[in-house]
Amino acid sequence: MKKKIRTELGKVRGLGSAHKGTEHFWVQNLTSWLNIPLLIFFIILMILLAGEDYSTIHARLSHPVILVFMVLMVFSNLYHMKLEMQVVIEDYIPHKIIRMFFLILNISYCCLMGSLIIFALLKIALGV
Repeated sequence: MKKKIRTELGKVRGLGSAHKGTEHFWVQNLTSWLNIPLLIFFIILMILLAGEDYSTIHARLSHPVILVFMVLMVFSNLYHMKLEMQVVIEDYIPHKIIRMFFLILNISYCCLMGSLIIFALLKIALGV
């Protein structure tokens, strides 16, 4: 038989474990480890492309492998940022309505930035 340890105030508020902390932690760690090689690739690519003209940059980003790595880097970094900011917002904003506003703003910002960056990458890669 399990023994449940909850305070009376916790029972009244309905606060308790959402049973999602471990999954959130593992995804956060996975994206942080995935970001290391992707950012190293990105930094090396930016160093190699520094000072090059548009046609050279277009030729490099048109390569499917480079484009896939760039898109993966954008998704991984933005998703990691969303997870990290979600933890900060949930931990430090006490008012439920304000917390929900900032959580929605966090998700919206990440989606908007991801869309704009992917659009820019595809526009350069496809030469439109």
